Order: sequence, then C-alpha cells, then structure tokens
Amino acid sequence: MFRAMTTLLITHPDCREHITPSGHPESPARLMAIERILATEAFAVLAREEAPLADETHLLLAHDAGLVEAVREHVPEEGLFAIDPDTWLSPGSWRAALRAAGAAVRAVQAVALREVDNAFCAIRPPGHHAERHKSMGFCLFNNAAIAARFLTEEVGVERVAIVDFDVHHGNGTQDIVWDEADIMYCSTHQHPAYPGTGQASETGAHGNVVNCPLPPQSDGRRFREAVNTRILPALNDFAPEFIIISAGFDAHARDPLASLNLTEEDYAWITLRLMEVADTHADGRIVSVLEGGYDLKALAASVAVHVKVLMEGDAA
Repeated sequence: MFRAMTTLLITHPDCREHITPSGHPESPARLMAIERILATEAFAVLAREEAPLADETHLLLAHDAGLVEAVREHVPEEGLFAIDPDTWLSPGSWRAALRAAGAAVRAVQAVALREVDNAFCAIRPPGHHAERHKSMGFCLFNNAAIAARFLTEEVGVERVAIVDFDVHHGNGTQDIVWDEADIMYCSTHQHPAYPGTGQASETGAHGNVVNCPLPPQSDGRRFREAVNTRILPALNDFAPEFIIISAGFDAHARDPLASLNLTEEDYAWITLRLMEVADTHADGRIVSVLEGGYDLKALAASVAVHVKVLMEGDAA
C-alpha cells in the first residue's frame, strides 16, 4: 500500500478538563503531549474536527441507564469524587466523557460515509475498562464499544472487530460484546496484570473473543507472534466490515504501569497489519481510539508512528 490516506483527527479541549488527583498517571498532560506532536509539520495534512458531545442514546448502546445516571449524578460541582481508587470525576468530567464517546461515534460515522479513509480519536478519559454496568480503571464510558454498537445498530454494519493492543486487558469491552455475535473483540495484553481478566480460555458466547495474554517482559517478537498466529487468522475468518482499534500505548518499554517491551516500530507494524485486514474485508474502513499510554515521551512517539501509518498506508 502506497496510496496516501485521508486521515481524520478528532479531539476536543474539553477532554483536558477531566481532572485527576496530582500524580495520577491518566492526566491532561497525556493529551497535551499528543496535541504537540500532531501539531508539527509532519501532520499538517491531517483533516481535523472537534469532537461533538455524544447523544445519551449512544451511551445506552453499551451501558445500563443506571450507570449513565450514576456518573452524571456523582460529577462534583467542585473538587474531585472517587468512583474507585483509580477512577475519578471532576467538574469537567461529564463533558469530557461525552466528547470522548462523541469522537468515537463521529469517527466511525465519517469513515462509514466515506468522508475520510480512516480516523484517530485523541481523547480522554479512556474507555476499555468500562463495563456495561460499571466505570473502572480510569474509564467512565466505553468509547470503542459504543462506536461498535453504533455501527451495528444504527449504520447497519454486519460485522465489526475491535482490536485492543493496550497493555491491560479490556475487560469492559469484553463484557459488553460477550453476547454480540456481530462484534469480535481481540486483545493482546500483559497477564498477570490489572484487571486480571483476559485469559485465552475467555472466548465469548459466540467464539467472538480472542485473548492473547503475554507474560511480563514480553518483547515485540512475542507480541508479533501472537498477532500473526492468533489475531490475524481470527480476524480473517470473521471478515469484519469495519475495524476499531483500542489503541493503548502502555505496552511500550518505557511505560511505568506495566512490564511489556514494545517499541514504536511494533506499533507501526500492528497498525499496518490491521490496515491490511481492513483493506481485504472492510474496504479499508478503520478507526483508532486512544486508550492508555502513560510515559509522555513514549506516548507521543508511539501515537506519531501510528497516525503516520494511518495517513500513509506504509510502515517504512
């Protein structure tokens, strides 16, 4: 592939207004680091949009109404509120979460309508730990799962694949799509690690979940082997009509929250492999949604190579 892609970047300043306690790894500085790198000349040709606020009906595609209402009710007028020791709400969190979910929905809509070839959502809070009935693990609502359900329920896409290469297993995404035969969830992740789910034996109600747990200190070779032997064959068998990437960059060797040893080259490689699957089965339709990544230098560099491959269709 050497054809330049029209890649859409969706983000919003409101996503910086989700405030966490001092020293918390999931901080506004993450988004600011990404914004700085994507503002450089190398990314001047990116199409850009501000994320809309998600409609509440879109949240309900993936979440129980009680969860949505609980998050809204616990947003403080000032200060911080702890959902759990990892997951916090500030006065700006509700709008940030709606912008994050709205970005994911708008991105898949834009690609489905052929307005652009692909898209990257630079958003926070992240989403893949948010279960149908529970916010947790830095995550309020599950942006990728909301977007996938939007595609199947409102756009009419028959088969959607979510591929998650965050270092932590996306227990929330797995929970939400477990019974959804039209949505496949594939994950590489460190195991054992938070949240403790994601064993290979967890395969979904329809064989639609593919977990590839990697032991601590696994490097790019082991990661690529898991992708080549398990995830790519499963994706090709499923033949998705749309691919959503849960793009967590905390499996990077520099990241402080886990112990995998991926590099920017590994992220370029997996991006290109998933684009090839999308070209084969989905007419190229692919959207990437930011999840984790907590070393700011590694996060910015990894996002840069990821988006560059989305733009150029070439990992060279």
